[in-house]
Order: sequence, then C-alpha cells, then structure tokens
Amino acid sequence: MHLKAGERAPAFSLPDADMQTVDLAAFAGKQHVVLFFYPKDGTPGCTLEATDFSDHEDDFDQENCVLLGISRDDCYRHAEFRDQEGIGIELLSDTDGAVCKLYGVWQPKEVDGHKKFCIIRSTFIIDKAGVIRHALYNVNYKGHAQEVLRLVKELNS
Repeated sequence: MHLKAGERAPAFSLPDADMQTVDLAAFAGKQHVVLFFYPKDGTPGCTLEATDFSDHEDDFDQENCVLLGISRDDCYRHAEFRDQEGIGIELLSDTDGAVCKLYGVWQPKEVDGHKKFCIIRSTFIIDKAGVIRHALYNVNYKGHAQEVLRLVKELNS
C-alpha cells in the first residue's frame, strides 16, 4: 500500500527523543510538514540524511515548514543519536511500526535470500491542510534535503 499525492495524511501521535508527544494534527493550518522515514539511527546513510535535513532546518523554517524524522528506534536511542550528531530537528519514535505501516514504508526486502521487513527510506511533504503533496518512496539520501526543500518552496510560490 502506497500513499499518493492528494490523499489526506494519516494522523498520528508519537514520542520524540525527549519523550514529549508530537501530534501531526498540531501543525494543521499552521505549517507544512516534511516527514522522513529512515531505517536506523547511527547508520551511515541515515546519519547523512538526518544531519543534511538538520543543516537545512533554517531554510525549511523560512518556508514555514517543520521537519520530522521517524524510525523504529526508541526515544533513548534518538536522544543519543541527536546529541552525538548535533541534530536539531525532531526525531520521533515508532517502536511498534504502526505509523510506518500507515504510511506504507514498512516493506519486505530481500536480504541474503531471506525476506525481511524494514523501513524503506521515504519522505512525505504534507501541506498546511494536512494533504500529502508529495509521496517519495525509496529515496536516495544524497542531495535529498535540497530536493525536498525545492518541492516545499514550490508549495509556497
């Protein structure tokens, strides 16, 4: 199941690295939201992606857009990852994978001849009305933050 542009973004509430609940509905009518799902804290690709988004946080702020990273790591792991890498954006913990499933990013992958479920690196751009404007599955983290920023700027023009 893949979500598509034009669909309503599935609602959720998840804890962040400081165990504060972040509710997607809180941004409705106020800010655009970039939700990026990534496989695991601390792995090379995920670190590059999260720090790249974090480095561009001010640019997204100027576009009235909040950045939320989601993985199945727990809050403690997120706090460690955030502090170690100097990440300024919110990292949300979806330990049971419920939100990953809602967004269709929990998918089987062939690993050494075995099917294994994991998070497929994906990004969703949600407008202020709570509608998905871009659903990007299987993204490459290289240059991804700049590409997403360009798409967000188009929402505002």
